[in-house]
Amino acid sequence: MNAAFTILVVLIIIAAILLIAVVLLQNGKDGGLATNFTSANQTLGVRQTATILEKATWYLVAFILVMSIITVFVARGGSVRGSNEAISTEILNQAGDNTDEMPAFPISQENPEE
Repeated sequence: MNAAFTILVVLIIIAAILLIAVVLLQNGKDGGLATNFTSANQTLGVRQTATILEKATWYLVAFILVMSIITVFVARGGSVRGSNEAISTEILNQAGDNTDEMPAFPISQENPEE
């Protein structure tokens, strides 16, 4: 694996941990963990805190989505089509070398419609 891939994975993991924390802080039906942080609610206001937490949730989700897509391209070498062709060519080459070892399936010459 290259360094860019590792950095992207670490960023996704950090964003996922932050997302878990932000979701747990949000008010749910029973008040959530945000009710325990009264000092923050008093200074910012409960509505404003909820709005900030909601925006943070959406930003973190979008960040994870974009980073995941970028990570796929980095992991495949930048080109999805090129790497698939290389893999297909390698599989065909291996299959061509081992054709004697592959089992032969009987092909019926009978026509079932007659």
